[in-house]
Amino acid sequence: MSQENEEDPQQDEQEEVDQDALMAEWEQMLQEDDEDGEEAGDGEEAGGSTRVLDQDEIDSLLGLDSGDDDGSEQSGIQAVINSALVSYERLPMLEVVFDRLVRMMSTSLRNFTSDNVEVSLDSITSTRFGDYLNSIPLPAMLTVFKAEEWDNYGLITIDSTLIYSIVDVLLGGRRGTAAMRIEGRPYTTIERTLISRMVHVVLGDLSAAFDPLSPVTFSFDRLETNPRFATIARHANASVVARLRVDMEDRGGRMEVLFPYATLEPIREMLLQMFMGEKFGRDSIWESHLTAELWQTEISLQAVLDESWSTLGDVLNWEEGTFLPLNVTPESKVSLRCGDVKMFAGPMGRKNGHIAVQVQNKAAREGDVT
Repeated sequence: MSQENEEDPQQDEQEEVDQDALMAEWEQMLQEDDEDGEEAGDGEEAGGSTRVLDQDEIDSLLGLDSGDDDGSEQSGIQAVINSALVSYERLPMLEVVFDRLVRMMSTSLRNFTSDNVEVSLDSITSTRFGDYLNSIPLPAMLTVFKAEEWDNYGLITIDSTLIYSIVDVLLGGRRGTAAMRIEGRPYTTIERTLISRMVHVVLGDLSAAFDPLSPVTFSFDRLETNPRFATIARHANASVVARLRVDMEDRGGRMEVLFPYATLEPIREMLLQMFMGEKFGRDSIWESHLTAELWQTEISLQAVLDESWSTLGDVLNWEEGTFLPLNVTPESKVSLRCGDVKMFAGPMGRKNGHIAVQVQNKAAREGDVT
């Protein structure tokens, strides 16, 4: 028993020494790992291989600089993405049409709401149709309308603020109080009916705004609350969006009118005009002068009774008294020509001792459609 008691303290001391040695070894390994990490970090900073871009450089690369808001040219990836879009500025007459729409809507909406309504044009921009659908703030009402003469569609978007303002005004809401906005429920039948009536008024003004360029009838097609069901063009197609602001004293909202470029294609030549009635590449004064001079021009006509073809050898062998047969009869018509161009045809006769030709009709020419 005494030997066992003497061996136990020695065993405990040996275990303590082993634990101390193991801890010292771990500490040394940790220090070596930290030193290796610092050396690797210094090497990477020296080489510049892990340089991190700051926010300004990222915005410049993506073309999202704050300086682009003033209408300057876009750069970076944004410029590459939008390079295929056609700018509305290439259709200058479109801005005149929307200016007419603003003036007409101010009057018609005043009569519709019996309130003081001011309509203003915020901007006209070009965008892809898919990007526009994704940017619509919900809830909203989207009206699909059809251009009957152009056989294509357009879109009118009304935001929730304008919807509740119109409903509040038409149902006798008190002035001086902002329109109540109720979230989390679909639009009621009364709200949809009132907005559809307002859309009919807007479509009538839009048709009248295009009348000086091209008579067109915009007819109401359907009213949607989900942008997916208002798809009237491919997502990659270019579109023109006009953003309108409707103010009714202390109430109001926004309305957006979208035209895909395919819808405006039938009147593209008219929208390219710089002013109403412009004629491209034509001078009406010069045309009138040239027409008057052409009518006074004197030309010589040749009356051809018949033609026969002969070889040069046969012509050289002609002698006095050679007979040339003509395949004509007294009723055959004579061809009147100006140079090699056939002009008229008619019967031949005599008048006042002279051979005359009565013009009856224009001669048929090659390429004429009968």
